[in-house]
Amino acid sequence: MGRIKTLMLVCAVYFLVPKYSISQSISTVSQNKKHHSYFIDFIASRQPQVHKLAFNHIEKNWSENDEILLLETIYNLRSYRNSDKLLRMLKAKTGQSFGYDFNKWYEYIWRKPKAYNEAYFDFKAELHRFRDPKFFTYFKNRAKTATIRLDEVRWGGVLQDGIPPLRNPKMLSVSKAKYLDDSNIVFGVAVNGDFRAYPKRILAWHEMFTDTVGGIPVAGVYCTLCGTVILYKTQHKGTNHQLGTSGFLYRSNKLMYDKATQSLWSTSLGEPVIGPLVGKNIKLDYLSVVTTTWGEWRRLHPETKVLSLNTGHKRDYDEGIAYKSYFSTDELMFNTPKQDNRLKNKDEVLVIKSPKETDEVIAIASKFLKTKPIYYHSLNGKSFAVLTSKKGAHRTYYNENITFTGYEDDYTLIANDNTKWQIKEHMLVNTSTGKTLERLHSYNAFWFGFFASHPEVQLIK
Repeated sequence: MGRIKTLMLVCAVYFLVPKYSISQSISTVSQNKKHHSYFIDFIASRQPQVHKLAFNHIEKNWSENDEILLLETIYNLRSYRNSDKLLRMLKAKTGQSFGYDFNKWYEYIWRKPKAYNEAYFDFKAELHRFRDPKFFTYFKNRAKTATIRLDEVRWGGVLQDGIPPLRNPKMLSVSKAKYLDDSNIVFGVAVNGDFRAYPKRILAWHEMFTDTVGGIPVAGVYCTLCGTVILYKTQHKGTNHQLGTSGFLYRSNKLMYDKATQSLWSTSLGEPVIGPLVGKNIKLDYLSVVTTTWGEWRRLHPETKVLSLNTGHKRDYDEGIAYKSYFSTDELMFNTPKQDNRLKNKDEVLVIKSPKETDEVIAIASKFLKTKPIYYHSLNGKSFAVLTSKKGAHRTYYNENITFTGYEDDYTLIANDNTKWQIKEHMLVNTSTGKTLERLHSYNAFWFGFFASHPEVQLIK
């Protein structure tokens, strides 16, 4: 992060953190005061004498466990004087010198085995409650529930649902969706014959929708930073999990939360990773999302519904406005522990996996697929075909070793035995025999973000 960006961040932090009085802070005179509370004193108190006592305590009782506590204290400070002083301490204790380049500091910490204890969870809870009191529950007393490294969980800059999800959003028919141009990017879903289009220009401002589509409760989760839109069935074993945007990230991937328990959920895995729901064998089923143009989607599905601009929020929903600068470069906003340079960070890949059947995960570069309108591969010993349209939309089907020679039109495939197969969202249908081939669910993602959450992925490019 450059010096200018850092100063902007520090200024933003100053104005975002509530100005709590000393009476609202953790007591500085308690004989039972815990070590991590001295770090909180720099956030909760404006009293110089409190800061001096805290500094001396940290200096005297320093351990490697304190590196991440001190880093996150500096990151959240609203005082230039204290941040500079603590930064000098961090440099002296670690022998590293990254200035205010927080990404470099995080990379230094992530290169080592995790060096924090259970108190870090309480520290993180108390630190972030000054942002949003709801954040406290995410971490307090949850050390034994975490399946991910807590030092890789970073605040994304917003409150809980600060990027407001669209809940049961208003939909329009094709004839009423006058605001869309044919070239606009949409995320298309189809559930039990219910076709929906969610324009990127709207969803980028909200990053999630919850609704009932085709009679199924779903959440469509858009992680703008990692380029994924995943459609999850939110009902699992009789419980419908009400999901929202937590405000936190893990390896630049959005973390969700559920309203009932405030557990944190992985967007890329569809399962809880911190909180009381961890270990309950909860893994949400997901459905396909097709990234395509509005013109192509409505031509294939004239009965589709599409998001209305009347969302209840005031935003500039013009094409390409949201995250314009982020999407226009290959630079990351939040770094990840490992990168893979086989592709550029934000090159799109098609993600193919079947978690209930296998741990095998495949990512195929979209640029590669655009040169191969019909591509064959296998997952867990089952062959599949990836069909890529002229507009670059990918759909994947188990092909049972049937070979297709080409397209008759946008709706029809020709097999090598001259049979014709109609392309439907949930299956391929032999127009002569009625035989069907099942859809293998897939979605698009940025390479860096998917690799960060699935470093074992098989890449095809």
